[in-house]
Parts: sequence; structure tokens; C-alpha cells
Amino acid sequence: MTSDSSKPRIVFVNRSYWPDIEATGQLLTQLCEGLADEFQVEVVAGLPNSLSADAPADWKSQTVHNGVRIHRLRHLQLPKRRILLRIANYLSFQWSVRRMLKRLNRPDVLVFETDPFTLATEAARLMDRGPVRVVGYLQDIHPDVGVAMGVIRNNRYIRTIRRELFDVYHRCEQMVVLSSDMRQLLLEDGIAPDRVQVIPNWADVQRITPLEGPNAFRQKHGLADKFVVMYSGNFGLTQRLDHFVQAAAQLADDPRIHFVFVGRGSLEQALRRQVQQLGLTNVTITGYQPLSRLNISLNAADLHLVPLTAQLTRCLMPSKLYGILAAGRPLLTNAPPESELHRLTVQQQVGLVVQPQRIDQIVQQIRWASAHPRDMQQMGHNARKLALQQFTFDHSLQKFRQLLHSVLATPPGHVNCQCCQQVTNKQSRQPANNTNHHG
Repeated sequence: MTSDSSKPRIVFVNRSYWPDIEATGQLLTQLCEGLADEFQVEVVAGLPNSLSADAPADWKSQTVHNGVRIHRLRHLQLPKRRILLRIANYLSFQWSVRRMLKRLNRPDVLVFETDPFTLATEAARLMDRGPVRVVGYLQDIHPDVGVAMGVIRNNRYIRTIRRELFDVYHRCEQMVVLSSDMRQLLLEDGIAPDRVQVIPNWADVQRITPLEGPNAFRQKHGLADKFVVMYSGNFGLTQRLDHFVQAAAQLADDPRIHFVFVGRGSLEQALRRQVQQLGLTNVTITGYQPLSRLNISLNAADLHLVPLTAQLTRCLMPSKLYGILAAGRPLLTNAPPESELHRLTVQQQVGLVVQPQRIDQIVQQIRWASAHPRDMQQMGHNARKLALQQFTFDHSLQKFRQLLHSVLATPPGHVNCQCCQQVTNKQSRQPANNTNHHG
């Protein structure tokens, strides 16, 4: 690839990238490749956690892929089951990022993501070395996620880490989040409304489409005549999949209903143990599907599960939502009524809702769904329509292009000038409900 020096140079930093099949990596790959015709796009990335079955054998040696230059870093890849080993992986990648950013020429715009969330501190180091435009692109908000899940305590040390991260966000030209709930969280910390943009994730509506007729995934797993309730995605702490396994146990008396969990993650073994201990024969657990078969597996479901606990609504937005909508399948979510996900599901009539932590309601709604195929079909039609109207790649790509152009129109480091930073630091420590000021 020959670089075009007339194009602005945009550098993204995130551990997950092609050929990683984790959701954030797939989304970032598509975004970077979509921007490559207008910008010089580079990615500082790590090693994949999960390789697609159709990944090329020489992926490690590829420094350019579909117009994007990749700076592939080596780092630890210890088992993710223990939090200390996971932290070691994060720190190892972050240390490699620090060294790489010292070697790279200063970009026109640096965009940091949240894999790991401490990448914000590396952006701060770059800002400290000289003027640079920085955009924070938050797929989730930390350490709020860990606190919400109960994985970490909200002690003084964690609050200090949070304050340091949010201080970086205050210094960024723009912050990008996925939902209005996430945006509100940043606004309450005092970041000016015009510097927090909502750009939702998306689905490839050309690749993911509604399918009719026999389904190969259903046939392979003996599900041809079943009402299939599917969870497709990461098996992690944020999903609380144990609630749905308990619902499956209560639905074991109905041979028509079958649960399928598609994916991988740190809690896969715990999920399998729970299924085994309950002696469930109405649950199938299988690995991630190759991208070439993703459309088939998404269409295999009669009803998709989209978990989102009340504590997590302002920390993240499940990316799996958009593929489900694109496939024209209805969903069931336990997101709380005040959340964007709940409102979208109800207002757009694309699925069913239950109150958080109400396993009995999950059971009731699934029984109802299995008995009302016409209603489910209509919700599926509504879902596809919504995907085409609001959640296409082109829609989000254009919003990201506009954001980059607005950032490039400002001088590097203008947010970090001494007078602006004094105002920002003062305001960032005002009460959380005070958001009516200029950042």
C-alpha cells in the first residue's frame, strides 16, 4: 500500500481487530476499511482471542488488509478465566501500545477504543508530549461496568482510576458512545453535550438478511421442528446467562422449546456445568459461527435473547442487537424500562420485554411467543425495517466521517489549552447533575 500524504492520517488503537471474530474487532475492522478511501487509516492492534475459521494462514504477516495498515503488537495471552490473568493480558498489550505510540509519527487524529479500557491513559501520554487531536470511542464505560457487575468494589482506588479516565475524556476533542444512556453518563460528569456523540453500532444488512425455507444450522443440530430461543455472542459476566438457563429448566416440560447458546467466553465452562447439573436436554451450546455462516445461524432462531441488566444500561449497548434486527428476528430483553433498549423494543414493536431478574416472566414470554407465530413474524418484519432505517453500516460510517471532519477542522490540542483545561477541570468536579456549561 502506498500512502497518500494528502489524506488525513487517522490512527485507531484497540486490541481486537481482523481476523479476530469478537464483536468489537469485527465492527472496528469494518469501520476502518470503510474510512480508508478518504483517510490514511492505521490500526494499532493486538493478537486475536478468537480466529475465524476462514482467516488466512498468513494473517500474522499481513501489515495491510483492505487498505488499512496494521501495526500488530505482541502481548500476553493468558487464560481469561481469572481476573488477575486478564489484567496481565491488558497490561502487556498496553505496554506494547505505549512503545508503539512513541515510535509512530504523530497522527492527525488518534482514536482510542476500550479493549482494554486503560488505553485512554496512553492517549493522555501522547497529548502530554504535544498537541494532538484525540477521539475516545467507548464500546463500554469502565470501571462502571466492573462495579455494576460486582466484580470490583467501588472503593477509593477504583474511584481514582475512574477520575483519571474521565479526566482524559474531558481532554478529548470528541467522545463517541453507542447509546443515549451512555451519553447521559458522560454528560453527568460535566462533559459538554456538543462533545459527546452517539454513533450506534450496526449490522451488515447486505450480508445479514431474513432467510426463508429450511435452515442448515437447525438441521445440523436437530432443531428443524423446534421453537428455538437463541443467545448469540460472548459468554461473559455482563450477560447473566444463568437466568436464561434457569428459565430453560422451567420450560423443560415443553418439548417444542429448545435453547441454543452460540459463542465463546470466560464463563463458557460455568455455563456448561450449570446445564449439566440441571440435567437439561433442551439446551445446546456451540461455538462461534464463521462469518460466512453467521446469517444462517442468526436466522435459525425464532426468538433471540438480548440481556442487559439494570446496572449496565448506562455502561454499554449490546452489539448483538443489530444483527438480530438485520436478520428480521424478534428479540426478548430484560433491559429496564428506562433504558434505550427497552424503549426501542417496545416502541418499534420488535420483540418482548421482561422485568429485570424475573425468571418467571422470561418463562411466560417464551411460552407466549411459541404459541403466537404470527405475532413473532410481524415483530421480525418490524425488526428488519428498523435495521434498514437506523442501523446500517452506511448510516454509522457517515456519522463517523462527519465527526472526523469536524475534529480535523479544529487545531490540534485546542481542548487542552491552559485556559480551557482550567475550566474543564473545575467543571468536571461540579455536582453530577450540572451539565449546562461549555466544555
